[in-house]
Amino acid sequence: MIAELKLSIIQIILVISGLFFMQNSYGQELTPAKKDRKNTIKINITNPMLFGQDCYIAGYERTIGSHQSFTVNIGRFALPKLLSIGTDSIKQLNSNSTTSRGLSLSGDYRFYLSKENKYNSPRGVYIGPYFASNGFTRKFELEATAGEFVGKLNAELKLQIATVGFQLGYQFIFWDRVSLDMVMFGPGLSAYKVKASLDTSLSAEKESELFQKINDALAAKIPGYSLVIEPGEFQKTGSFNTTSAGFRYVMMVGFRF
Repeated sequence: MIAELKLSIIQIILVISGLFFMQNSYGQELTPAKKDRKNTIKINITNPMLFGQDCYIAGYERTIGSHQSFTVNIGRFALPKLLSIGTDSIKQLNSNSTTSRGLSLSGDYRFYLSKENKYNSPRGVYIGPYFASNGFTRKFELEATAGEFVGKLNAELKLQIATVGFQLGYQFIFWDRVSLDMVMFGPGLSAYKVKASLDTSLSAEKESELFQKINDALAAKIPGYSLVIEPGEFQKTGSFNTTSAGFRYVMMVGFRF
């Protein structure tokens, strides 16, 4: 996961370099549009790359004056199937037997730097505060052979992450209509709440084993998760609440009107 993330970041940096060149070329060849387009609708293309195709988010940006704007984003937050959830005595059944639901909600207020930008908002370098909330619930069916228990049992996983922070980004505008918005640096403070529950009693040892596997699977799917949940904490009770450093990286493609 870390290697794939590093590769994605390198690819994104190369794309950004090319986009700067393209935008400068178009800026020299085309005259700025006279119409003031204050609205932009957007699609998040980062979350599907990190969390899978079932995670999709739409956004809206509205400019305020010449150098400010606000954005609101909402959509479905999901995680891929946790393939590594199985143990020697517990395995996940067919994924068709699982149900999941999730919600992603975020917003920010942007200050486009007039001294750094040739154009008015929403084009160029911006800074500002942001808030993001992601909630996820998954119910899945397990088949267990654990000494005192043989058969099927149901499990439920709940994950909630709320983050507030400050971000730095850049938004490209092409052909006056198309936008490419990138939050490149977004440190923040995050509150994590994780809980896993079983509806069938297992021994404390088997529960601990299963909770640890769930925790390991989450760490493999969520960047930075392993830095938050320390070994030996989650598997004791299947739940954990904490506050830790967070971050935000977002890339969105939009249409202006």
